[in-house]
Amino acid sequence: MTETADVVIVGGGLEGAAAAWALSRRGVTDVVVCERSTVGSGMTGKSSGIVRCHYGVSSLAAMAADGLEVFEQAQDIFGTDIGFRQTGYVVGVGEQNVDALRKSLAAQRSVGVETEEIDESEVARLWPFADLTPFAAFGWEARGGYGDAYQTAQAFSTSARAAGVRVRQGTAVAGLLADADRVTGVRLADGSEISAGTTVVATGVWTRPFLSAHGIDMPIRVVREQIVMIDPGIDEAAVGRLPVFSDLVSLQYVRPELGGEILFGNSDLPGYDAIAPADPDAYLNRATDDFVDLTVDKVGTRFPGFPDASITGSYAGCYDVTPDWNPVISRGPLDGLVIAAGFSGHGFKIAPAVGRLVADLVVDGHGSDPRIPASDFRFSRFAENDPLKTPYPYVGAGQMR
Repeated sequence: MTETADVVIVGGGLEGAAAAWALSRRGVTDVVVCERSTVGSGMTGKSSGIVRCHYGVSSLAAMAADGLEVFEQAQDIFGTDIGFRQTGYVVGVGEQNVDALRKSLAAQRSVGVETEEIDESEVARLWPFADLTPFAAFGWEARGGYGDAYQTAQAFSTSARAAGVRVRQGTAVAGLLADADRVTGVRLADGSEISAGTTVVATGVWTRPFLSAHGIDMPIRVVREQIVMIDPGIDEAAVGRLPVFSDLVSLQYVRPELGGEILFGNSDLPGYDAIAPADPDAYLNRATDDFVDLTVDKVGTRFPGFPDASITGSYAGCYDVTPDWNPVISRGPLDGLVIAAGFSGHGFKIAPAVGRLVADLVVDGHGSDPRIPASDFRFSRFAENDPLKTPYPYVGAGQMR
Protein backbone atom coordinates (compact mmCIF):
# COMPACT_ATOMS: atom_id res chain seq x y z
CA MET A 1 0.00 0.00 0.00
CA THR A 2 1.19 3.51 -0.80
CA GLU A 3 0.07 6.60 1.08
CA THR A 4 0.72 10.08 -0.29
CA ALA A 5 1.53 13.40 1.36
CA ASP A 6 3.06 16.73 0.48
CA VAL A 7 5.64 16.25 3.25
CA VAL A 8 6.72 13.27 5.32
CA ILE A 9 8.76 13.87 8.48
CA VAL A 10 10.90 11.04 9.80
CA GLY A 11 11.14 11.42 13.57
CA GLY A 12 8.63 12.62 16.12
CA GLY A 13 11.06 14.15 18.58
CA LEU A 14 11.21 17.84 19.40
CA GLU A 15 12.61 18.99 16.04
CA GLY A 16 10.32 16.82 13.93
CA ALA A 17 7.32 18.01 15.93
CA ALA A 18 8.48 21.63 15.61
CA ALA A 19 8.76 21.21 11.84
CA ALA A 20 5.24 19.79 11.64
CA TRP A 21 3.91 22.69 13.74
CA ALA A 22 5.69 25.31 11.64
CA LEU A 23 4.50 23.76 8.39
CA SER A 24 0.92 23.78 9.67
CA ARG A 25 1.31 27.46 10.58
CA ARG A 26 2.22 28.11 6.94
CA GLY A 27 -0.86 26.25 5.76
CA VAL A 28 0.95 23.05 4.79
CA THR A 29 -1.10 20.35 6.50
CA ASP A 30 -0.85 17.39 4.11
CA VAL A 31 1.99 16.20 6.31
CA VAL A 32 2.73 12.82 7.90
CA VAL A 33 5.02 12.52 10.92
CA CYS A 34 6.43 9.01 11.35
CA GLU A 35 7.61 8.22 14.87
CA ARG A 36 8.77 4.69 15.64
CA SER A 37 7.67 4.93 19.28
CA THR A 38 5.80 7.90 20.75
CA VAL A 39 6.22 11.65 20.33
CA GLY A 40 9.22 12.85 22.31
CA SER A 41 10.18 9.36 23.49
CA GLY A 42 13.82 9.52 22.33
CA MET A 43 16.43 12.01 23.49
CA THR A 44 13.90 14.85 23.71
CA GLY A 45 12.98 13.83 27.25
CA LYS A 46 16.65 13.87 28.29
CA SER A 47 17.19 17.56 27.53
CA SER A 48 18.31 19.75 30.42
CA GLY A 49 16.02 22.40 28.95
CA ILE A 50 18.20 25.51 29.36
CA VAL A 51 16.74 28.62 27.72
CA ARG A 52 19.43 31.14 26.83
CA CYS A 53 20.30 33.31 23.86
CA HIS A 54 23.97 33.51 24.78
CA TYR A 55 25.66 32.53 21.54
CA GLY A 56 28.58 34.10 19.72
CA VAL A 57 27.17 32.71 16.47
CA SER A 58 24.67 35.45 15.64
CA SER A 59 22.27 33.21 13.73
CA LEU A 60 22.01 30.86 16.72
CA ALA A 61 21.45 33.79 19.06
CA ALA A 62 18.63 35.01 16.79
CA MET A 63 17.11 31.53 16.68
CA ALA A 64 17.20 31.29 20.45
CA ALA A 65 15.57 34.74 20.70
CA ASP A 66 12.78 33.55 18.40
CA GLY A 67 12.38 30.41 20.50
CA LEU A 68 12.15 32.49 23.67
CA GLU A 69 9.24 34.49 22.26
CA VAL A 70 7.33 31.26 21.55
CA PHE A 71 8.05 29.93 25.05
CA GLU A 72 6.82 33.18 26.60
CA GLN A 73 3.60 33.05 24.58
CA ALA A 74 3.07 29.30 24.88
CA GLN A 75 -0.24 29.54 26.72
CA ASP A 76 -1.70 31.69 23.94
CA ILE A 77 -0.12 29.70 21.11
CA PHE A 78 -0.71 26.17 22.37
CA GLY A 79 -3.33 26.61 25.05
CA THR A 80 -1.24 24.70 27.56
CA ASP A 81 1.73 24.97 29.91
CA ILE A 82 4.92 23.72 28.26
CA GLY A 83 7.00 23.89 31.43
CA PHE A 84 8.82 27.16 30.73
CA ARG A 85 10.05 28.91 33.88
CA GLN A 86 11.50 32.39 33.40
CA THR A 87 14.04 32.46 36.20
CA GLY A 88 16.71 34.37 34.28
CA TYR A 89 20.12 33.23 33.02
CA VAL A 90 23.53 34.36 34.25
CA VAL A 91 26.88 33.44 32.73
CA GLY A 92 30.21 34.10 34.44
CA VAL A 93 33.71 34.14 32.93
CA GLY A 94 37.27 34.48 34.14
CA GLU A 95 39.68 37.28 33.24
CA GLN A 96 40.87 35.60 30.03
CA ASN A 97 37.34 35.60 28.59
CA VAL A 98 36.11 39.08 29.54
CA ASP A 99 36.74 40.57 26.09
CA ALA A 100 35.01 37.65 24.37
CA LEU A 101 32.02 37.99 26.71
CA ARG A 102 31.58 41.69 26.01
CA LYS A 103 31.89 41.28 22.26
CA SER A 104 29.48 38.36 22.31
CA LEU A 105 26.91 40.33 24.34
CA ALA A 106 27.11 43.21 21.85
CA ALA A 107 26.64 40.83 18.91
CA GLN A 108 23.66 39.24 20.64
CA ARG A 109 22.03 42.63 21.18
CA SER A 110 22.46 43.40 17.48
CA VAL A 111 20.08 40.54 16.60
CA GLY A 112 17.49 41.40 19.22
CA VAL A 113 18.67 39.56 22.33
CA GLU A 114 17.95 41.38 25.59
CA THR A 115 21.21 40.85 27.45
CA GLU A 116 23.56 42.97 29.51
CA GLU A 117 26.65 42.86 31.65
CA ILE A 118 26.00 43.00 35.39
CA ASP A 119 28.40 43.34 38.30
CA GLU A 120 29.32 40.86 40.98
CA SER A 121 27.08 42.42 43.63
CA GLU A 122 24.02 41.81 41.47
CA VAL A 123 25.03 38.18 40.89
CA ALA A 124 25.61 37.75 44.61
CA ARG A 125 22.04 38.89 45.20
CA LEU A 126 20.75 36.42 42.58
CA TRP A 127 22.99 33.56 43.72
CA PRO A 128 23.81 34.11 47.42
CA PHE A 129 25.07 30.54 47.76
CA ALA A 130 27.90 30.90 45.20
CA ASP A 131 31.57 31.72 45.56
CA LEU A 132 32.04 34.39 42.90
CA THR A 133 35.68 35.26 43.55
CA PRO A 134 37.12 33.53 40.41
CA PHE A 135 34.86 35.47 38.03
CA ALA A 136 35.84 38.67 36.25
CA ALA A 137 32.59 39.48 34.40
CA PHE A 138 29.01 38.33 34.10
CA GLY A 139 26.31 38.39 31.44
CA TRP A 140 22.62 38.47 32.33
CA GLU A 141 19.43 37.58 30.47
CA ALA A 142 16.38 38.39 32.58
CA ARG A 143 14.14 36.58 30.08
CA GLY A 144 16.13 33.33 30.18
CA GLY A 145 15.34 30.26 32.24
CA TYR A 146 14.52 26.64 31.59
CA GLY A 147 11.75 24.51 30.17
CA ASP A 148 10.54 21.00 29.48
CA ALA A 149 11.42 19.62 26.05
CA TYR A 150 9.00 16.70 26.30
CA GLN A 151 6.02 18.94 27.12
CA THR A 152 7.08 21.28 24.31
CA ALA A 153 7.24 18.46 21.77
CA GLN A 154 3.78 17.34 22.84
CA ALA A 155 2.45 20.88 22.38
CA PHE A 156 3.96 21.15 18.89
CA SER A 157 2.53 17.77 17.94
CA THR A 158 -0.94 18.45 19.34
CA SER A 159 -1.14 21.81 17.58
CA ALA A 160 -0.02 20.32 14.27
CA ARG A 161 -2.49 17.45 14.58
CA ALA A 162 -5.33 19.88 15.28
CA ALA A 163 -4.46 21.64 12.01
CA GLY A 164 -4.69 18.38 10.05
CA VAL A 165 -1.19 16.93 10.21
CA ARG A 166 -1.15 13.14 10.60
CA VAL A 167 1.08 12.05 13.48
CA ARG A 168 1.68 8.32 13.22
CA GLN A 169 3.20 6.88 16.38
CA GLY A 170 4.50 3.33 16.47
CA THR A 171 5.51 3.76 12.83
CA ALA A 172 9.12 2.86 12.12
CA VAL A 173 10.71 4.01 8.88
CA ALA A 174 12.98 1.46 7.21
CA GLY A 175 14.49 3.86 4.68
CA LEU A 176 14.07 6.48 2.02
CA LEU A 177 12.49 5.96 -1.37
CA ALA A 178 14.55 7.42 -4.19
CA ASP A 179 14.27 7.80 -7.94
CA ALA A 180 17.69 8.59 -9.41
CA ASP A 181 18.86 11.70 -7.50
CA ARG A 182 15.52 12.51 -5.91
CA VAL A 183 13.96 11.31 -2.66
CA THR A 184 10.31 10.47 -3.27
CA GLY A 185 9.18 9.39 0.20
CA VAL A 186 9.82 6.65 2.73
CA ARG A 187 9.44 2.91 3.09
CA LEU A 188 8.02 1.81 6.43
CA ALA A 189 9.15 -1.21 8.42
CA ASP A 190 5.86 -2.98 7.66
CA GLY A 191 6.61 -2.78 3.94
CA SER A 192 4.16 0.01 3.08
CA GLU A 193 5.28 3.30 1.56
CA ILE A 194 4.53 6.98 1.86
CA SER A 195 5.12 8.98 -1.28
CA ALA A 196 5.89 12.65 -0.69
CA GLY A 197 7.16 15.72 -2.49
CA THR A 198 9.55 16.49 0.38
CA THR A 199 11.00 14.22 3.04
CA VAL A 200 12.33 15.78 6.25
CA VAL A 201 14.80 13.68 8.23
CA ALA A 202 14.77 14.71 11.90
CA THR A 203 16.16 11.57 13.47
CA GLY A 204 18.67 13.05 15.93
CA VAL A 205 21.26 10.60 17.20
CA TRP A 206 20.08 7.96 14.71
CA THR A 207 20.65 10.18 11.65
CA ARG A 208 24.06 8.97 10.51
CA PRO A 209 23.20 5.26 10.08
CA PHE A 210 19.80 6.15 8.63
CA LEU A 211 21.29 8.33 5.89
CA SER A 212 24.42 6.25 5.29
CA ALA A 213 22.21 3.48 3.92
CA HIS A 214 21.54 5.87 1.04
CA GLY A 215 25.15 6.91 0.48
CA ILE A 216 24.86 10.15 2.46
CA ASP A 217 27.71 10.67 4.91
CA MET A 218 26.29 12.81 7.69
CA PRO A 219 29.16 13.86 10.01
CA ILE A 220 27.57 13.14 13.38
CA ARG A 221 29.05 11.52 16.45
CA VAL A 222 26.89 10.41 19.35
CA VAL A 223 28.14 11.54 22.74
CA ARG A 224 26.70 10.45 26.07
CA GLU A 225 25.99 13.31 28.48
CA GLN A 226 25.28 12.92 32.20
CA ILE A 227 23.04 14.90 34.54
CA VAL A 228 23.05 14.81 38.35
CA MET A 229 20.21 15.97 40.58
CA ILE A 230 21.09 17.61 43.89
CA ASP A 231 19.14 18.49 47.01
CA PRO A 232 20.92 21.70 48.06
CA GLY A 233 19.54 21.62 51.59
CA ILE A 234 17.79 24.98 51.30
CA ASP A 235 14.18 26.09 51.19
CA GLU A 236 12.27 24.99 48.08
CA ALA A 237 10.98 28.51 47.46
CA ALA A 238 14.54 29.86 47.55
CA VAL A 239 15.64 27.28 44.97
CA GLY A 240 12.77 28.25 42.70
CA ARG A 241 13.95 31.86 42.60
CA LEU A 242 17.48 30.98 41.47
CA PRO A 243 18.38 31.76 37.86
CA VAL A 244 20.19 29.33 35.59
CA PHE A 245 23.93 29.76 36.23
CA SER A 246 26.48 28.96 33.53
CA ASP A 247 29.92 28.83 35.14
CA LEU A 248 32.58 29.13 32.44
CA VAL A 249 35.41 29.10 34.98
CA SER A 250 34.90 25.60 36.38
CA LEU A 251 32.80 24.60 33.34
CA GLN A 252 29.45 23.60 34.79
CA TYR A 253 25.86 24.75 34.67
CA VAL A 254 23.12 24.48 37.24
CA ARG A 255 19.46 25.30 37.26
CA PRO A 256 16.54 24.89 39.66
CA GLU A 257 14.10 22.03 39.31
CA LEU A 258 10.47 22.02 40.33
CA GLY A 259 10.34 20.51 43.79
CA GLY A 260 13.45 22.21 45.14
CA GLU A 261 16.28 20.24 43.55
CA ILE A 262 19.21 21.57 41.52
CA LEU A 263 20.14 20.10 38.12
CA PHE A 264 23.88 19.89 37.45
CA GLY A 265 25.49 19.52 34.03
CA ASN A 266 29.13 19.49 32.97
CA SER A 267 30.28 22.07 30.37
CA ASP A 268 33.78 20.65 29.91
CA LEU A 269 33.12 19.13 26.52
CA PRO A 270 35.58 17.42 24.19
CA GLY A 271 36.47 18.36 20.65
CA TYR A 272 34.72 16.40 17.92
CA ASP A 273 37.69 14.14 17.27
CA ALA A 274 38.02 13.35 20.98
CA ILE A 275 34.41 12.23 21.45
CA ALA A 276 34.04 8.72 22.80
CA PRO A 277 31.18 7.36 20.65
CA ALA A 278 28.05 6.15 22.43
CA ASP A 279 25.34 3.76 21.28
CA PRO A 280 21.99 5.61 21.54
CA ASP A 281 20.18 2.29 21.83
CA ALA A 282 22.40 0.84 24.58
CA TYR A 283 24.00 3.32 26.96
CA LEU A 284 24.24 3.64 30.74
CA ASN A 285 21.27 5.74 31.86
CA ARG A 286 22.86 7.12 35.01
CA ALA A 287 25.94 9.02 36.05
CA THR A 288 29.13 7.05 36.54
CA ASP A 289 30.95 7.10 39.87
CA ASP A 290 33.63 9.31 38.33
CA PHE A 291 31.02 11.82 37.17
CA VAL A 292 29.41 11.86 40.61
CA ASP A 293 32.83 12.63 42.09
CA LEU A 294 33.26 15.42 39.54
CA THR A 295 29.85 16.81 40.48
CA VAL A 296 30.68 16.81 44.18
CA ASP A 297 33.97 18.60 43.50
CA LYS A 298 32.55 21.26 41.16
CA VAL A 299 29.34 21.97 43.03
CA GLY A 300 31.06 21.92 46.41
CA THR A 301 33.70 24.37 45.22
CA ARG A 302 31.37 26.81 43.48
CA PHE A 303 28.42 26.69 45.87
CA PRO A 304 29.77 26.49 49.41
CA GLY A 305 26.59 28.19 50.63
CA PHE A 306 24.55 25.02 50.18
CA PRO A 307 24.35 23.95 53.85
CA ASP A 308 23.67 20.25 53.49
CA ALA A 309 23.78 19.28 49.83
CA SER A 310 23.19 15.68 48.77
CA ILE A 311 22.82 13.82 45.48
CA THR A 312 19.30 12.54 44.89
CA GLY A 313 19.62 10.92 41.46
CA SER A 314 21.07 11.04 37.97
CA TYR A 315 20.36 10.17 34.36
CA ALA A 316 22.07 10.31 30.99
CA GLY A 317 21.17 11.09 27.41
CA CYS A 318 22.95 11.50 24.10
CA TYR A 319 23.78 14.45 21.87
CA ASP A 320 24.04 14.21 18.09
CA VAL A 321 27.21 16.25 17.56
CA THR A 322 28.65 17.68 14.33
CA PRO A 323 32.31 18.65 13.80
CA ASP A 324 31.59 22.32 14.59
CA TRP A 325 29.05 21.53 17.35
CA ASN A 326 26.28 23.26 15.40
CA PRO A 327 23.24 21.82 13.62
CA VAL A 328 22.50 21.00 10.03
CA ILE A 329 19.17 22.47 8.89
CA SER A 330 19.44 22.14 5.17
CA ARG A 331 18.31 20.75 1.89
CA GLY A 332 20.17 17.49 1.46
CA PRO A 333 22.43 16.26 -1.33
CA LEU A 334 19.39 14.62 -2.99
CA ASP A 335 16.44 16.61 -4.29
CA GLY A 336 13.33 16.37 -2.17
CA LEU A 337 15.33 15.87 1.04
CA VAL A 338 15.62 18.25 4.02
CA ILE A 339 17.83 17.36 6.99
CA ALA A 340 17.40 18.74 10.52
CA ALA A 341 19.96 17.02 12.75
CA GLY A 342 23.23 17.39 14.60
CA PHE A 343 21.86 19.76 17.23
CA SER A 344 24.83 19.27 19.53
CA GLY A 345 22.93 20.23 22.68
CA HIS A 346 21.34 23.42 21.31
CA GLY A 347 18.11 21.88 20.06
CA PHE A 348 15.59 22.77 22.78
CA LYS A 349 16.04 26.51 22.96
CA ILE A 350 16.08 26.98 19.18
CA ALA A 351 13.37 24.42 18.31
CA PRO A 352 10.63 26.91 17.27
CA ALA A 353 13.07 28.63 14.91
CA VAL A 354 14.28 25.26 13.60
CA GLY A 355 10.70 24.39 12.71
CA ARG A 356 10.26 27.70 10.90
CA LEU A 357 13.50 27.31 8.94
CA VAL A 358 12.54 23.77 7.91
CA ALA A 359 9.14 25.05 6.78
CA ASP A 360 10.82 27.84 4.80
CA LEU A 361 13.13 25.34 3.09
CA VAL A 362 10.20 23.08 2.23
CA VAL A 363 7.90 25.81 0.94
CA ASP A 364 10.28 28.44 -0.45
CA GLY A 365 13.63 26.70 -0.78
CA HIS A 366 15.33 29.35 1.36
CA GLY A 367 15.09 31.02 4.77
CA SER A 368 12.93 34.08 5.40
CA ASP A 369 14.74 35.74 8.32
CA PRO A 370 17.84 37.77 7.34
CA ARG A 371 19.24 37.29 10.86
CA ILE A 372 19.19 33.52 10.33
CA PRO A 373 20.82 32.76 6.95
CA ALA A 374 20.07 29.21 5.92
CA SER A 375 23.59 29.03 4.50
CA ASP A 376 24.98 28.97 8.04
CA PHE A 377 23.39 25.56 8.58
CA ARG A 378 23.96 24.04 5.15
CA PHE A 379 24.89 20.38 4.89
CA SER A 380 27.80 21.10 2.55
CA ARG A 381 29.80 23.30 4.94
CA PHE A 382 31.79 20.37 6.30
CA ALA A 383 32.94 19.21 2.87
CA GLU A 384 33.77 22.84 2.09
CA ASN A 385 35.86 23.10 5.26
CA ASP A 386 33.78 26.11 6.29
CA PRO A 387 32.59 25.31 9.82
CA LEU A 388 30.11 27.49 11.69
CA LYS A 389 32.11 28.96 14.55
CA THR A 390 31.74 31.86 16.94
CA PRO A 391 34.03 34.84 16.26
CA TYR A 392 34.26 35.29 20.05
CA PRO A 393 35.38 31.91 21.41
CA TYR A 394 35.77 31.37 25.14
CA VAL A 395 39.05 29.83 26.14
CA GLY A 396 38.28 26.36 27.47
CA ALA A 397 34.54 26.59 26.78
CA GLY A 398 34.15 27.04 23.06
CA GLN A 399 32.05 24.05 22.08
CA MET A 400 28.67 25.17 23.39
CA ARG A 401 28.98 28.92 22.80
